[in-house]
Amino acid sequence: MEKTRIMVVDDESGFTRLLKLTLEKTGNYSVMEENDPMRALDAARAFRPHLILLDIVMPQMDGGGVASQMQADPFLRRVPIVFLTAIVSHQEATPGALIGGFKFLAKPVSLAAVVKCIRENVPGLAA
Repeated sequence: MEKTRIMVVDDESGFTRLLKLTLEKTGNYSVMEENDPMRALDAARAFRPHLILLDIVMPQMDGGGVASQMQADPFLRRVPIVFLTAIVSHQEATPGALIGGFKFLAKPVSLAAVVKCIRENVPGLAA
């Protein structure tokens, strides 16, 4: 069975590494980390993720800019993007809330919340 491919774009390498190791330990996911938002588009094209988890506040290009590039790309426009951010508290993260039209998870985030998000946002993935 093919593993679900998750791409994590965040300038904090410790965070992306921990999330990668934690998700891959479940045996259900293949995770690519990208810590440079300027390389995220090319990396996503090569990896072909089922879902992109994207930080908002990053140097050189913010998550909104990265998301716009990905949505303009014919190979990536249908890939769901979920923002992972510390700019919104868990109290502000009400069900159905969006940032710039995108779903989001507030940091710090639990493995259970990430897995639930993946299941809800990857088409064809069994809940």
